[in-house]
Amino acid sequence: MSMKVISIINLKGGVGKTISSVNIAHILSTIHNKKVLIVDNDKQGNTSRLFGVKDATKSIADIMVESCINVKTVIKPTIYNDLDIIPANMDLLEANLAVITDDEIEGKASILKNALDQVKNEYDYCIIDNPPDINLSVINALVASNDVLIPIRIDQFALDGMKDLIEQINNVETARLKGCFITQFSKNKMNLSKLEELRKSSNYPILNTVIRRTVKVEESTFENLPLLEFSKRCNASRDYVALVEECLKL
Repeated sequence: MSMKVISIINLKGGVGKTISSVNIAHILSTIHNKKVLIVDNDKQGNTSRLFGVKDATKSIADIMVESCINVKTVIKPTIYNDLDIIPANMDLLEANLAVITDDEIEGKASILKNALDQVKNEYDYCIIDNPPDINLSVINALVASNDVLIPIRIDQFALDGMKDLIEQINNVETARLKGCFITQFSKNKMNLSKLEELRKSSNYPILNTVIRRTVKVEESTFENLPLLEFSKRCNASRDYVALVEECLKL
C-alpha cells in the first residue's frame, strides 16, 4: 500500500471544495473499501465539524509547528470504518505565521509531506480539503499531493484565479492537475451552453461528470452527514459516486 494524495482546491470560495472533499473521501472508503485519511487544511474547520471532530487537542496546526511530531497523535477516527481525519481549527492561522517568520525552519513547504510520509503505508488515499487561498499550508498541501482536483461553479467568473492556481501546481514537481469538475450544475440552456464552451475552449481538463445542484447538499451539512448517508438517491449523491469512478480510471 502506498498512499495517493489528492488536493481539492480552488482560489474561489463557494464552489463546493469541502462538500467535494468529504464526499470523495467517504465514497472511496465506503463503496471502494479504501483506507482513507482526510486532511482538513482550512482554519474554518468545516470538514472537522462535519465529521464530528470538535475541540481536538491536536490539529494540523501542531503538524506545522512541531518539527518532530508523531502524526499519529493528530489523526482522529471518524464514525466511518476506514476513514480517519487530521482536524483543523483557527490555530492554523497562527501556525502559518509562526512558520513563515521563523528563519531557523528549513523545508517550510515540505512540512505536511514529511508528516504524511509517516503513514503512507497505512492508507490508500489521502484527500486534502484546502481553503480558497494560496498560503503556506496550501503550498504544503500541493507539495504533498500527487493529484489536484479543482471544483468549478459555472458563472461569469468560473475560471478567475485559475492561471495563478495552475502556476502554483506547475511549480510543484510531484503534483499534476487531474482535472476540473463542475459543481452546483443546473440543467438549463445557459449552463449547458457554458459547459460546452468550457469543454471546447478551456486550457484545463474538464471531467465528464458534473455535480448537479440539489438542496440535499446544504441539508446534509446541517445534519453533519456525507451525502450517501443523508440522501443516497439524490442527484448529487449519484454524481459524486460517478465522479469518483471517473477519477479512479484516470
